[in-house]
Amino acid sequence: MQEGWIESPCSDVLLRLLWSNVSPHSNGIFPTLGVKLAMLPMKFTRLTLASMALFATALLPAFASAEDAPARAFPPHTIPNSQLRVLPRNAAGRQYQLHIGLPESYAKNTTKRYPVVFVTDGYWDFIKMDAIRGALVYDKYAPEFIIVGLGYAGENLDYGNLRTWELTPVKIGHGGADTSGHAADFLKTIETEIIPLVDREYRTDPKHRVLAGASLGGLFTLYAMYTRPELFSGYLAATPAVVVGDDWLFGYEEAFAKTRRPLPVRLFVAGGGNESPDFLDGIKRFDQRIVSRQYAGLAHEFRIIEGERHAGMQLEAYIRGLQFIFAPLAPESGPSR
Repeated sequence: MQEGWIESPCSDVLLRLLWSNVSPHSNGIFPTLGVKLAMLPMKFTRLTLASMALFATALLPAFASAEDAPARAFPPHTIPNSQLRVLPRNAAGRQYQLHIGLPESYAKNTTKRYPVVFVTDGYWDFIKMDAIRGALVYDKYAPEFIIVGLGYAGENLDYGNLRTWELTPVKIGHGGADTSGHAADFLKTIETEIIPLVDREYRTDPKHRVLAGASLGGLFTLYAMYTRPELFSGYLAATPAVVVGDDWLFGYEEAFAKTRRPLPVRLFVAGGGNESPDFLDGIKRFDQRIVSRQYAGLAHEFRIIEGERHAGMQLEAYIRGLQFIFAPLAPESGPSR
């Protein structure tokens, strides 16, 4: 070992690298220091380099790439004031999960009762409803309300197949009764199991209960309105799939109209301006049918969400729909005061 050299865990390669970076002729990381080191005797220069090498070795882990760094556990983002409630598996083998969203004042105002918005496809649309609720309440277009998303318990589920079983009132496709046509069963479950549980466990206002859904969920919403109109005070059908089953819902509506029953509910229906022409035409035809009936007690609004397709129109449809349905309960209306 040469005079002035010290043993260290650093390799000779690292020392040479440091020397190249402190050389007065290099453009390294310490050029000024390199000039000063070059003016010192070799003994002291090598001692200094060795110390720097030890320091650099200590710093190396801090400069490791993201790929080499061990995975860190970060807390997940959670929606405030939300709960998941799993129902027992029913006789048909279906196990439902409720996504509950409580109003901000729920824990503080312990005597207040709240309207409830039930929304189909809770695994997707609960988040949408929760996202828009704060703005509706802040702008005083709606009172505070409870959200109940209707979904399924379990992991890695095929929501497409599950929802087709629940939300279609008629058999569609080639799967038969095993895959579709069970809207009547689902509506009965909502009426006899889910609503009683929600009313029992939470401070609800049963006089102000809303059902909302999009696509097949919108079809189910309209089916529920004609089947059990008194079950909800408001119905919100965003881009409803009324053409499913060769316009099956048109015949169902006609049968209801022949009963001459009143329809004392608030109904909002919307379609996307850029949806499939045949699909959107079905929604428009159905709305024209509703207008022509002049049902007693019905408050109805229809809207085309311009420039939007099937999925993109849903947020605005939910916003506009809840504004309309909750208008009688809204703290304010029109321009801000």
